[in-house]
Amino acid sequence: MKLAVVGGGSTYTPELIDGFARLRDTLPIEELVLVDPAADRLELVGGLARRIFARQGHPGRITTTADLDAGVADADAVLLQLRVGGQAARNQDETWPLECGCVGQETTGAGGLAKALRTVPVVLDITERVRRTNPSAWIIDFTNPVGIVTRALLQAGHKAVGLCNVAIGFQRKFARLLDVTPDQVHLDHVGLNHLTWELGVRIGGPDGENMLPGLLAEHGGTIADDLRMPRAIVDRLGVVPSYYLRYFYTHDEVVRELGTKPSRAAEVAAMEKELLAMYGDPALDEKPALLAKRGGAFYSEAAVDLASSLLGSGGSAVQVVNTYNRGTLPFLPDDAVIEVQARVDGTGAAPLAVPMLDPLYCGLISQVTAYEDLALEAALRGGRDRVFKALLAHPLIGQFEYAEALTDKLIAHNREHLAWA
Repeated sequence: MKLAVVGGGSTYTPELIDGFARLRDTLPIEELVLVDPAADRLELVGGLARRIFARQGHPGRITTTADLDAGVADADAVLLQLRVGGQAARNQDETWPLECGCVGQETTGAGGLAKALRTVPVVLDITERVRRTNPSAWIIDFTNPVGIVTRALLQAGHKAVGLCNVAIGFQRKFARLLDVTPDQVHLDHVGLNHLTWELGVRIGGPDGENMLPGLLAEHGGTIADDLRMPRAIVDRLGVVPSYYLRYFYTHDEVVRELGTKPSRAAEVAAMEKELLAMYGDPALDEKPALLAKRGGAFYSEAAVDLASSLLGSGGSAVQVVNTYNRGTLPFLPDDAVIEVQARVDGTGAAPLAVPMLDPLYCGLISQVTAYEDLALEAALRGGRDRVFKALLAHPLIGQFEYAEALTDKLIAHNREHLAWA
């Protein structure tokens, strides 16, 4: 089995490598290719990756290359983990929206749209080259904004599934609180990427006892603190929203908070510098503890689970993924991309039935889906008017004056990445 990781020079990659090494019986990789144009980073990450495999006795071969076509040739699956524009572009995404009193975040609001506009054309170019080299390869997308990028891939006819680590993080957290193993925990996880709610936490499968009311009664304070939301929100809803819902439920408070401290991008850039220095140490042969602060917890385990199911080495399995709606949420079009539990096997992902949703959630999901439709149209076709319409449709913007100003700021800060600008 051959896997290729496009964006393999990311500081995230050792987390992925560690999972591949530990779970080699689940996903028996013979060759792993790390593809990245940044030769300096790729050399450091590739060296550590080989040492991690060696330490854990993995027999697979790890190679590195800047040549995309060579790297993905004959790959059974290609995992995408890109950041077009790097942390510098992310820093802009997180700062210029604040000038209009709107949240600055890399996947949500105006910053999220900027990232989509930069990213979708690049991802489609990469995956077209993958298709020419190996049309049977699965595309596993971890590149944000995952929902929009996955929809672009599916609409272009690729064998693609989107992946996020939010659900597996909740699964692990609730398993610890319930003192059970993670595989015993089934989440009623419903929504869009970075716009989801845990409607139930069940033991033993989708028909198991719902433990969520007890979890909220006993651990509601801890759960709310982890979400950085007031406990009153969690208690009033009676469900667990994802961390990203804080940008909706406490928007103005978050804007004030973001205006008083360095951006997350600045923090991550400093962390990456330190991590890369660590990766260059020839004595280091395991992922450093600092990597846990970088983000992406349990990303490797989710990726292994998904790849093993798609490639047949793990049989079919139920996992939270991003895929076509296909009637799962009846108030959305079939070709909307949702994030829910799905049965995954060699044919792809088939969403499971979900509990009936309260209008409180249906309304926000519908509005953000409409925004994502317009965002994808802007990413594919360009043009100031399309960018403006996407911003106007976003529930965190929604005012003509803000959408006008943010459109100009977005284009000014991203002109080098927008061919039409």
